[in-house]
Amino acid sequence: MPTIKLNKDVFEELIGKKLPLELLKDRISMLGTDLESIEGNEITVEVFPNRPDMLSEQGFARAFSSFMGIKTGLRKYHVKKSGEKLFVKNTPDYYPYAIAFIAKNIQLNEEKVRELIQLQEKIGVTMLRNRKKGGIGLYPLEKLQFPITFEGRNPDQIAFRPLEYPDVLPAREILQKHKKGKEYGHLMEKWSKYTIFVDHNGTIMSMPPIINSHVVGKIDEETENLFVECTGTDFNTINIALNIFAATLLDMGAEVLSIEVHHDRKTFDIPNLNSKSMTLDVSYANKILGLNLNEKRAIELLERMGYGCEKNKVLIPAYRADILHPIDLVEDIAIAYGYENFKEIIPNVATIGEEDPLETFLRKVREILIGFGLLECKNLHLSTKEILNDLMNLNEKIIPLQNALGEHNRLRNALLPCLIKNLAENQHQEYPQNLFEIGRIFSYGKSETGITEHESLSIVLCHEKTDFTEIRQILDGLMRELAIAFSVKEAEHPSYITGRVGEITIEQEKIGVIGEISPEVLARWEILTPLVALELDAEKLWKAVRR
Repeated sequence: MPTIKLNKDVFEELIGKKLPLELLKDRISMLGTDLESIEGNEITVEVFPNRPDMLSEQGFARAFSSFMGIKTGLRKYHVKKSGEKLFVKNTPDYYPYAIAFIAKNIQLNEEKVRELIQLQEKIGVTMLRNRKKGGIGLYPLEKLQFPITFEGRNPDQIAFRPLEYPDVLPAREILQKHKKGKEYGHLMEKWSKYTIFVDHNGTIMSMPPIINSHVVGKIDEETENLFVECTGTDFNTINIALNIFAATLLDMGAEVLSIEVHHDRKTFDIPNLNSKSMTLDVSYANKILGLNLNEKRAIELLERMGYGCEKNKVLIPAYRADILHPIDLVEDIAIAYGYENFKEIIPNVATIGEEDPLETFLRKVREILIGFGLLECKNLHLSTKEILNDLMNLNEKIIPLQNALGEHNRLRNALLPCLIKNLAENQHQEYPQNLFEIGRIFSYGKSETGITEHESLSIVLCHEKTDFTEIRQILDGLMRELAIAFSVKEAEHPSYITGRVGEITIEQEKIGVIGEISPEVLARWEILTPLVALELDAEKLWKAVRR
C-alpha cells in the first residue's frame, strides 16, 4: 500500500477543526486507512490502493472531514471552459489516450509543490501501475502556446532537454542516460513510436510516460498557472486520475478550466466533475450488514462518506475510482456506521467444516507436480484478448467485462496463455523454466449468469532440449500416481506444431491437449526457447479418480 506524509497544519486547516491527538489517531484508523505515526507536524499514513483520491492532504482531508461530520455530503466543484484545445492524433494503439485541463491562480509555494509532486508520484505508483498504464505531467502554463498536440513520432525524430538534465538528448538516449529513463525505459522497449506533447510553436513539452522537458515542463514556487495532462492505455483510468488532480487543485484554491480534447473524430471537455449515480437499496445493505437502517439513516451515513443523495439515487463523486457495485456503497455505510459499533453475535447454526473433496484432490496433484520438480504459479483471472487469443493464434469466444476499468478486461478461458506470459517476462532468468498452474477458467454455458467456471491444470516446460517426449513423461507420471487410465491421440490445434500435438482422453472423453508450441506462437511472444505444454480439465480428472 502507498504511504503518504501529510502536513498536519495543512490537514487541520482543510478539515476546519483541530482535534485532540488521540481522537485524531483513532478516527484516522477507523476511516479505513492504516495510521503509521504522528510525529510533530507530520502524519504518516498508509492508504489502501482503492482510494487514490486520498493520496494528498486535500483528498484525505475531504474524506476525513465528511467522516467526522464536519463537512458532509457531495462536494460540488465548478469548472469553467477555457476555450483551449488539445489534439490527439497518430498515437499508437499501445498508448493512445491523452487528456488535460488548466488550473489558474494556484499561488504555489514550497509546501504546495511538495503536495502536488507527492500526489503525482503516488497516483503513478497506484492507479497507473508504476506508469505501465500511464503518467501525469505538470507544466507552467505561461510557457506554452495553444493548441497543444499529443502524437506518436519515430524516436529518431525526437530530441529535447529532459527535466533536470544539462543537455539536449535524442529520445533513445533519454531512456539510457536520464534517471527516469533508466527507471521506466523498459516500458517503451518494444515501441516503434514514442508519444510526445508538442505546443503550437513546435516545442516538445514531454515524452510520456517518461519525462517532461526541462525548458517548459518544470514547475516551482513561481508558477501561478498550470497545464495538467494525463496519458495512458485506458481512458477511464486516466480520466479518474485527472479528476482527482482537478479536485485537489480546486481544494487548494485554484480555478480549474476545461480543455476541449479532440480524439478520433470525438470532442469532449476535460475534466468533467459531474457525479455519477447508483440506486440505493437499503434492504440490501441491511441484509449484508445485519442492521435495521431506514432510508434516512442510510443517507446520513453515505453523506458522511462524501456522497450526495437524490430520491433513491446515490450521487458518486467523479474522483472516486472504487465504486463499481452496490456492495461498495454497503462498505462505506459500514465504515460510517463504525465497525466498533457492530455487536458481535454467535450465528444460530451449528456446522462442521471440512475441506472440499475437489480441493483435497487438487492439493494432491500439486504435491505430485512439485515432486516432479515443477514450480507452481498463480495468475490473475482477468486477462486481455491479445494474450488469450491473438498471441496464441486463436479466435476463441472469450467473456468480456461489462465495465472494465483497465486493460485486463477478459475472463481467462485457459491457463496456458498466462503461463506463457510468465515465461515471456522471465527470459532473463536461467533455464529450465518448468511451471504449472491449477486455477479457475471461465466460458459461456448453462447457468444462472450464462457463464460456467471450473478448475483447469496447465503445465509448461521451457528449455533448449525439451520436446514432446518430456511433456508426455510428465503426463504419464501424473496419471500413474493418480491411477488413471488415459490415452493420447493425434489432433490439430492452432497453438501447437502439426504432428506434435495430441488430444488427452479418458474413456473416449476429451479432457485436454498436449504438445509442442508452434514457432509462430513463440515468435508472437518473442520467446526464443523451445516450449512444450499441456492443459487439461482438472475436474474431469477428479471425476475419473472417483469412478
